[in-house]
Amino acid sequence: MDTNKTNLMTGSIWKSILIFSLPLLAGNLFQQLYNTVDSYVVGNYVNANALAAVGQSTPIINMLVGFFMGLATGAGVVISQFYGAHMIHKMKKTIHTSIILTFLLSIFFTVIGILISKPILIMIGSPKEVLPLATAYLQIFFSGMTFTLFYNMGSGILRAIGDSKNPLIYLIISSLVNIVLDFFFVLYCHMGVSGVGIATVIAQGVSAILVMIKLLTTKEDYAVCIKQLRLDYHLLKKIIAIGIPAALQNSIVSFSNVVVQSYISSFGATAVAGYATTVKLDGFLQLPIQSFALAITTFVGQNYGAKQYDRVKKGLYVTLGMGLFITGIGIVVLLTQGKFLLGLFTDDKQVIQSGYLMIQVFMAGYIVLPISNTIAGALRGVGLSKVPMYILVLCYVILRQIYLFVFTKFNSSLAAVYAGWPITWAICTVILVIYAKKANWISRD
Repeated sequence: MDTNKTNLMTGSIWKSILIFSLPLLAGNLFQQLYNTVDSYVVGNYVNANALAAVGQSTPIINMLVGFFMGLATGAGVVISQFYGAHMIHKMKKTIHTSIILTFLLSIFFTVIGILISKPILIMIGSPKEVLPLATAYLQIFFSGMTFTLFYNMGSGILRAIGDSKNPLIYLIISSLVNIVLDFFFVLYCHMGVSGVGIATVIAQGVSAILVMIKLLTTKEDYAVCIKQLRLDYHLLKKIIAIGIPAALQNSIVSFSNVVVQSYISSFGATAVAGYATTVKLDGFLQLPIQSFALAITTFVGQNYGAKQYDRVKKGLYVTLGMGLFITGIGIVVLLTQGKFLLGLFTDDKQVIQSGYLMIQVFMAGYIVLPISNTIAGALRGVGLSKVPMYILVLCYVILRQIYLFVFTKFNSSLAAVYAGWPITWAICTVILVIYAKKANWISRD
């Protein structure tokens, strides 16, 4: 028996979700450290242009990686439902189909990522002093895309069967590797932005190798056997049916953020650097929100597969409560310590001031994020991934772009640009709450 698995289908709901969520939270924390340490090193030991380069690369990376993460979510939902229903044969077939899919997509995304790096940076109006550095960082990152995809799919498989602890261990190890190599390549090898990019790729390679070793060597039912690697087209359709909406949602929203960044780029390199730095702090605040959303997807998937509908509903409310509590603490920390935290990345006062402005504007909307993310995660768990996709794309892409296009004509300040986020977060939350209350989405069969 695998002692790292959490039993999500029996016992105390809040304990199960909390125990399962904590490794996810810690894992997301270390995942966030990848890019944060890159920003810290280049911001303190290179220059502001290097900091802006890493920052401008992030939404582009998220656009492609986010698409795959959506597909991985689809695979995780199918696996968790089969696991909850004790349909082990189908679960195993789904796992092997997912691994083949990952291999094929890793080739595709590596090529696409390298090719689009410079053109898309030009499209979003990357400042000329930032463009060469950002291009180099992006192309190096995408050259190691295979590692990124295999780690994310492998850890998704483990989470689907209730193991959130091993992915955490692998991330801790790879994050430490990334930190050590960042300082080595920048301080001792003087490789600048390219150095932190290479460090990230190597670290991701470590996490990918570790998760695949686990899947290949385990004696549990979820083991990957090389001889059994083949596509099951029926299950592939099921993965795609659930995963594509989440994939499109992630990539479209990320692309929208890339477009939004073009508005910020118009304010110059200082604004770009401030945005890039604050995004790191924003990422840390959203870590528990994302972790609880991942947890509720697996929790709902397993219990929905086991037809424990009351437990599904109770799990949703428990997760909402925990998410709101943790987010409230994060808001207080950012408001009181925001300037100090920004100062860890740069001593440029203009960059710090620009970043703190973003914090102040975002604060009003943070409290609604646990609600929208938890409901969306629960809907994915029952297989309704199209619903959150439509709602999130409507709010985070269409309405946000309309807002920026219209309102910035009347108010061209940086604060007006930042206001697009909390406004659309709030609208999205209202729509999801209405849907969750009115629709018969739990016991549809």
